[in-house]
Amino acid sequence: MSAHRDFAAEARSAGHLRHRQVGASKPDSPLRPGYAGNDVKGYVEERRGLGGGPELLVTKTVNSAFYGSPDLDAWFKEAGVQQFVVAGIQTNMCVETTARMGGNLGYEVLLPLDATYTFDLAGPFGWHRSADELARATAVSLHGGGFATVVTTAGLPAACR
Repeated sequence: MSAHRDFAAEARSAGHLRHRQVGASKPDSPLRPGYAGNDVKGYVEERRGLGGGPELLVTKTVNSAFYGSPDLDAWFKEAGVQQFVVAGIQTNMCVETTARMGGNLGYEVLLPLDATYTFDLAGPFGWHRSADELARATAVSLHGGGFATVVTTAGLPAACR
């Protein structure tokens, strides 16, 4: 979790994006409104208003921040954003989906892998993958597939333009 704090503390951006899962379709979801999992983390909240550009809160009910409200793609285009950073949870779900869509829409996407988090997952046929295996698979798919440039938080400043 310290990489998340370091990343948030060092962030310099033309824009600030926060997004949260609504979870209304899943009444038991820890990400539903009014539950601690839906709150913006304190170390992120402390950064509000400190960036050099506008801030946006995207509310979403699916994996991609591009299918939220307000329209992230339209906001990016209006602001002239060409590059953005994706961080957060869940690496192989929301983070990966947002990065893939951003790449498909023509943005330069940066993904500091140590500023993401995921969980072990069970799949079909009795298959199980550890969080580390899932994070590595996401990194290989996104980077190798040309959807995003996968970096570390330490390497992020050099990758930003």
